[in-house]
Amino acid sequence: MRNMHTEMTIFEVILARRSVRNFTSQAVGLDIIRILLEAAVHAPTVLHDEPWAFAIIRDKQQLKDISDSAKPMFIHELGEAGHATDHVTKPDFNIFHNANTLILICSEQTGPFIVANCWLAAENLMLAACAMKLGSCVIGAALTALNKSEIKHKLNIPDKFSVIVPIIVGYPDGDTPPSPRRKPFILTC
Repeated sequence: MRNMHTEMTIFEVILARRSVRNFTSQAVGLDIIRILLEAAVHAPTVLHDEPWAFAIIRDKQQLKDISDSAKPMFIHELGEAGHATDHVTKPDFNIFHNANTLILICSEQTGPFIVANCWLAAENLMLAACAMKLGSCVIGAALTALNKSEIKHKLNIPDKFSVIVPIIVGYPDGDTPPSPRRKPFILTC
């Protein structure tokens, strides 16, 4: 792995990471994507499973097509949960926020720790992206659509794999303010 120099400490990176939803049109290079994946696979794993496989989608039209397929499913899911759907129903709303790179963390394994292991890899990837001045955001809104057989087929993802974590990555267009966080709720000490 290439040595990536950053001027931030790991704690500064943790505090600086944001869910970015506004990107420039600049493409993320494959060399940078490889570094992000290298960070992902160095995540801790329960039982050293390393269950992950990755799919990278960088085709803007393909991303728009997936967004168009995912929107009705997401609107239905929001409605079922009692959430407002106004922002999602707009014709120009793009589930991927017009990012030009989508990284899917997938797994063919099943078991009680697979999802946790994939999410640990996702956090490593997003922290590495932040340290490299990239923005990222988990797009849970697309998860149902991405696990449909016809979409996996279009993305060359074998049916035996499940998409666990979809993450958009790109160059932020402007600053994303921090979200307020509650203080730790300590049950016992």
